[in-house]
Amino acid sequence: MTENYDVVIVGAGFAGLTAARELCRRGRRVLVLEARDRIGGRTWSTERLGRRLELGGTWVHWSQPHTWAEITRYGLHIEPSPKPDDVYWRAGGTVHRTTRSGYADFVARGQDFLLADAGRYFGRPYEPLTAAGDLTTVDDLSVVDKLAESGLTGEELDLQTGIWAEHFNAPAELCAYTQALRWCAAGGNRHTMDEAASSYRLVEGTGTLAGAIRDDSRAQFRLNTPVHRIEQDAGGAGGAGGAATVTCADGTTARTGQVIVALGLDALDTIEFAPQLPGPVRRAAGEGSASRGLKTWITVRGRVAPFSAYGGADAPLTFVRTEYFDDDTTTLVAFGPRADVLDPNDPDAVGSAVAHFRPDLEVVDVAGHDWTHDAWSGATWPMRQPGQLTSYLAALQQPVGVVRLACSDIANGWAGFIDGAIESGLTVSRAVDASLGAPRGGLRSTG
Repeated sequence: MTENYDVVIVGAGFAGLTAARELCRRGRRVLVLEARDRIGGRTWSTERLGRRLELGGTWVHWSQPHTWAEITRYGLHIEPSPKPDDVYWRAGGTVHRTTRSGYADFVARGQDFLLADAGRYFGRPYEPLTAAGDLTTVDDLSVVDKLAESGLTGEELDLQTGIWAEHFNAPAELCAYTQALRWCAAGGNRHTMDEAASSYRLVEGTGTLAGAIRDDSRAQFRLNTPVHRIEQDAGGAGGAGGAATVTCADGTTARTGQVIVALGLDALDTIEFAPQLPGPVRRAAGEGSASRGLKTWITVRGRVAPFSAYGGADAPLTFVRTEYFDDDTTTLVAFGPRADVLDPNDPDAVGSAVAHFRPDLEVVDVAGHDWTHDAWSGATWPMRQPGQLTSYLAALQQPVGVVRLACSDIANGWAGFIDGAIESGLTVSRAVDASLGAPRGGLRSTG
């Protein structure tokens, strides 16, 4: 039997959860279909290595307005990740070691050069396509292209490309210069940008925030339910008054007036659309995000003094840092730009990668998740490739009949972050509600 809903939402990450809550508060009957056996999308709080770990997105910050509003709404709390005593980095085949302030001084010239025009091109970060300058003159540049103009030394370039490979979780040549500028503009300056990316985590875990948003809606949730096909009625793709049938992999169907596809672009090809999505949307999904790396947690023997380490862009791990301390072990978090060359769950391989910086550390165990080869994500956090901002963002934000996309990939502000997902869910839910008109009975829910 086919059930009827005002809105069907595909995906229970932060964009889908936020949209579901907002639409339920507006009196809509909402069904959320999630392929996984859990909510949260590319965030995932779970028990590994003897503690609760975040296998996906982790860090939050008060400069991220949508996330901070949700943290305030649900009374959650943050705690700092440990600050390093020493910083190691590998450049020119040599491992360097310095203090945190010494490292900051060394990277300042490159970072200041790369991010100098953030305010020029993205003076209004939440309106990224209304730049004062002409974005088309710079959007085709990668971070590597821009750094080539910097006059940095070889060692400085090695470190800078490694830093940005880590920030994007991608090979440096795929990292769009404009995405780096957007990130800096959203933070207000490069120091806040860095702090927002990896300094404060939720004490209760991202799963608690996701669960709080879910529990604050009356949507119906179906887990373990991949969507196979979304078919709009003949003529319905034209917009108002249309409808769609959503068919799940198990053969069940739902009829709905509006569909929100809250999946990352790299997972759009898991669904068959009729009619097809527009050409720019299909091309954006086919190209995918820049991010194709990995995140892994590492237990090493002994209580290790707080440190962080950076590798060059070609290193299997571009960032390693201490996160948790026990009496006889220390837990590190690490990122690498290429999931194809390093298994985040292989202790020997990860141990060899750590040895590039710290051959004195003994790896005991590791735990990660391969988001890049996960069919329901296809990437880690979504960061743009050169040319994608001006080529695709406007098209991705437009409705296709009764179908709309919602995900951090296409957010205006902190795209690629939890904040971007929440922003996208808010924006799309408002548009969907307006398209549906007054709820049945003319009343709106206040709960």
